[in-house]
Amino acid sequence: MNPVAWFKDVGIHDRPTVGGKGGSLGELTQAGIAVPPGFVVTTSAFEEFLKALEDREPVRARVSALDPDDHGAATKLSEELRRRVIEEPMPAEVERAILAAHAELTDGVTPVAVRSSATTEDAEDASFAGLQDTFLWVLTGEDMVARVRECWGSLYSVESMCYRRKQGLPEEGVAMAVVVQAMVDARCAGVMFTRSPLTGDKSVITIEGAWGLGSAVVSGEVTPDKWVVGKITGEISSREISDKHAKQVPAEGGGIREVLLEGTERTAPCLTDDELMALREVGRKVERHYGKPQDIEWAFDKQGNLLLLQSRPETVWAMKDAAAPIKKPEDNPLKHVMSIFGGRK
Repeated sequence: MNPVAWFKDVGIHDRPTVGGKGGSLGELTQAGIAVPPGFVVTTSAFEEFLKALEDREPVRARVSALDPDDHGAATKLSEELRRRVIEEPMPAEVERAILAAHAELTDGVTPVAVRSSATTEDAEDASFAGLQDTFLWVLTGEDMVARVRECWGSLYSVESMCYRRKQGLPEEGVAMAVVVQAMVDARCAGVMFTRSPLTGDKSVITIEGAWGLGSAVVSGEVTPDKWVVGKITGEISSREISDKHAKQVPAEGGGIREVLLEGTERTAPCLTDDELMALREVGRKVERHYGKPQDIEWAFDKQGNLLLLQSRPETVWAMKDAAAPIKKPEDNPLKHVMSIFGGRK
């Protein structure tokens, strides 16, 4: 059993060991894309932990027997399983390994993000985005261990269990890795799609961003600025600058807090045209690497460095393409802009 794998040592083919998010971050790292460094608590560690639970009382068999349309039963099972995960001691060798990796990554001072990375997520035919937990600005090794345990428990959230049952995924193949990644104290952050999320047009890149940490954008709590950029030409065909009432920033004792914005910052664009072109270039590079359109999370730190926090296959239009012809380029750029974006982790 190897409880820890570093980004530099894994790729997307390692999804059974490091999950979808961990595999993608390793793949980006190996491709030379700027990614905050980190490691993955592997599925081997999760399986060792789950074995102790299963020895006392079944877990996977009970999820497999769940009726996903029975919300009351799903809620009751979720509460029970998540409580058991929180209360179960972590195997000593796993805890030692992840504390050692955390100390190496952070030197005891760098905050980290702790992010669920299920083996079933970020596939081309299913999207688990938002169904498992993410914790930002985690300050200590002890807190990191506790957040890893909560990420394991989120595999048994009502939403995650019911989604797996409705998708017909065999529970025996489901496991949870956990990404532990150096935090970016972002000046601004957001998402981009290397094809239009609304029309499917592959000739454009749609970019959304706001001040502060990207959690405000992906949760839908702040209406982001939005741009449509020509993938080949670089032409900015649409700009929609919003009134950004707040931003999310690190909290002093760990976690994040919301700060209300005032004055010109509320309506100032969070990205310059040069930064839009930098996003366009890295988006094209990532799409070329994977050979298919991507859904990308990004951040600019306070020194102006662009870092990618995640890249996953675009799923909505990929599934539509299997049943319909490729969408022709859209003449009206406003049709590429999403009005609401949320529910990602």
